[in-house]
Amino acid sequence: MEEGPYKYIRDGDGKVSRVIRIGTRKSQLARIQTDSVADKLKELYPEIRLEIVGMSTTGDKILDTALSKIGEKSLFTKELENALERNEVDLVVHSLKDLPTTLPPGFTIGAVLKRENPHDAVVLHPKHAGKSLDTLPQNSVIGTSSLRRAAQLKKRFPHLEFKDIRGNLNTRLKKLDEKEDFAAIILAAAGLRRMGWENRISQILGPEDCMYAVGQGALAVEVRARDADILEMVSVLHDPDTVLRCIAERAFLRHLEGGCSVPVAVHTEVKDCQLYLTGAVYSLDGSDSLKETMQTSIAATDKCAEEVDERVQRVGVTATKISGEAQDGAERLGVDLAKLLLSKGAKEILTVARQLNDAR
Repeated sequence: MEEGPYKYIRDGDGKVSRVIRIGTRKSQLARIQTDSVADKLKELYPEIRLEIVGMSTTGDKILDTALSKIGEKSLFTKELENALERNEVDLVVHSLKDLPTTLPPGFTIGAVLKRENPHDAVVLHPKHAGKSLDTLPQNSVIGTSSLRRAAQLKKRFPHLEFKDIRGNLNTRLKKLDEKEDFAAIILAAAGLRRMGWENRISQILGPEDCMYAVGQGALAVEVRARDADILEMVSVLHDPDTVLRCIAERAFLRHLEGGCSVPVAVHTEVKDCQLYLTGAVYSLDGSDSLKETMQTSIAATDKCAEEVDERVQRVGVTATKISGEAQDGAERLGVDLAKLLLSKGAKEILTVARQLNDAR
């Protein structure tokens, strides 16, 4: 039964329940991530009916071009948002790092789930088992399609070479294992862990080797901003620390005007009511870089939880149950850090990186 924009189902006892439709990319990882969110919702709301709708996106279809060259911010999200807009689905699960820092009008991130390990991981060709990036032979080729990873690692491991590798996780691992083109590839640890491929991780790269992408390791649930009931339903999935860290990271990136096509990296942590944000920008070869750390208090001074207006979005995130004061502090932290880097010449580094990348 379709009733207005919603879909309902009548079970054997004649009981009518609303079906919540969840949109997802068709890749195996996207499905696993979506199922994990669906399972959480089922646990919290046993009475709801869930239906998962798989879709292909532009990013899934264009496999022969480096992501940073396609130049489309919403590569993996556009088709899913279209379905959301047409009321074909009620919520969409994304990797937060795929979501642009400014969402199209009418959409919001209604939940940011507890972050998985946000760091990058090294996956070695089986013949190099037991080695690390440090000990790989001179001129070994490392596969990564991320300008951020390549810029940091070129500087840190000058004896290695870096080449683009595209495709979903399955495709990349196949390319690594079945050919001799790559000595290793760099992937997000979170994706490998969610796929159950932890045993392929040879090395986790700490912040001194490679800082991560904005939002990396966190899942986001995108909803229609006007859908108060769905917004309320998914809001219980929010993990407060992850929300604050990701608001700071996204505010930093947005103020720098960074995207897929420039090397920007971050590292955040929450310790004793303080939020620490380290942010950096790099030239394409990593030779030129700027990196700074700032912190802010995220302790809520208001004793009673204030009502946060759900119409207020911070870098695309709506979190009504988390102190508005803490969220504002996190957003300010990101903006302030970006301003600091810009005052030291970040704009020039990023402009050159963008031009060089466009010319490649």
